[in-house]
Amino acid sequence: MPYLTSTTTGTTSTGLGPGLGSPGYAHPLVAPQEWDALARPGTPAHWAVLNVSGGPGARSDPHCRQAAERLHTAGVRVLGHLDVTYGARTFGELISEAHRYLDWYQVDGFLLDRCPSDRAALPEVRRTVTTLRALLDPGHIVLGHGTHPYPGYAEEADQLVTFSGSWSDYRWSQVAEWTGDHSPERFCHFVHGVPRGHLDEALRIARWQGAGTIWFTDRADRGGRADPWAAMPGYWDDIVSRIGTGVSE
Repeated sequence: MPYLTSTTTGTTSTGLGPGLGSPGYAHPLVAPQEWDALARPGTPAHWAVLNVSGGPGARSDPHCRQAAERLHTAGVRVLGHLDVTYGARTFGELISEAHRYLDWYQVDGFLLDRCPSDRAALPEVRRTVTTLRALLDPGHIVLGHGTHPYPGYAEEADQLVTFSGSWSDYRWSQVAEWTGDHSPERFCHFVHGVPRGHLDEALRIARWQGAGTIWFTDRADRGGRADPWAAMPGYWDDIVSRIGTGVSE
């Protein structure tokens, strides 16, 4: 069974209640209904990641600009997708992409996807985040580890993605004890392949493990051959109604 954390508030509040964080739909031309759904009144969305073409793309995309504008109007943060590639990308590459996101789409922050999680990589991640903060003043930074990182990373970002993977792994996952020193709004869980009949169970696990931002979907990665985050969950209305009234007890 998952490890039951305490939920103390020893860190700076981000002002977020339970809600959804979209890891990145397909391009707005391919998934127009998905982008429209995030901007509907009453949708409990904390933020949505904009990934134009493995990043901001080579030029400003009018369809992505329109999608970002609709989300801004709805009060949803738009985060640019920066692929850190576990430390393989250079500082200069990441900051250059960040500038394009800001210039073209006026993003509110960034998801640093495939962020390294070990202690040795922390100084370089800190350098990148510090520079992004200066550009955003301060914006919203999410580190996409996909697993529990070295605890020092919690001091650098507004939120950490501490789980990203399949339902079969999530339902037996355990949480790192150090996360109990932080409030749930600091942590995100992305889980694919969650059957409709197990949605309440998945939401309970998120609560037990102290994750305030979640994205659960019945879409599967099909052994790595499909992007489970590209389309909205088949039970979209169900999950919106559940999250809108708070994570299930």
